[in-house]
Amino acid sequence: MRMLALAAVAGLLAACATATPYQPGQPAGYGFQEQTIEANRVRITFRGNTLTDRETVETYLLYRAAEVTLQNGKDYFVIANRDTEEHSRLQGEGYGSRYGFAYRAFRPHWGWAPWYDPFWDEPTRYREVTRYEAIAEIAMFNGAKPADDANAFDARQVQQNLQGRVVRPPAAG
Repeated sequence: MRMLALAAVAGLLAACATATPYQPGQPAGYGFQEQTIEANRVRITFRGNTLTDRETVETYLLYRAAEVTLQNGKDYFVIANRDTEEHSRLQGEGYGSRYGFAYRAFRPHWGWAPWYDPFWDEPTRYREVTRYEAIAEIAMFNGAKPADDANAFDARQVQQNLQGRVVRPPAAG
């Protein structure tokens, strides 16, 4: 039973140790989500984990905008509003004693383990981790995209040009 639990935890950690793939995100999860605002207007969000860089998050947002446009039978989209938010925090690593020695205590269910003291045990180093979230509102239209609008994108061209950069989750097996 203990080995099964360890295997499950190892699997979860391995899944968390990769950048967010291009996938639907559950509420408050990583991946893309969209919300219809009007018949031709959609708000799209792509949330990446701390291993997903800003460029990837923004690429996946544009790719999803092209997909949604084509799924709605439209030819091009115009970005009406776009933003990328950066969420940073410090993460402690390598816990140990601030004075170079540590206590160990025997616990009946776990055996010998480090003794935790909030005044003595603290992270030995910190690193900053950043997570990006890209948000855009798009309006979708039929016909040729306006040549004079820098915020207008041909959905088929966007999809064709970006598909080589899209990493999908591994197939469940």
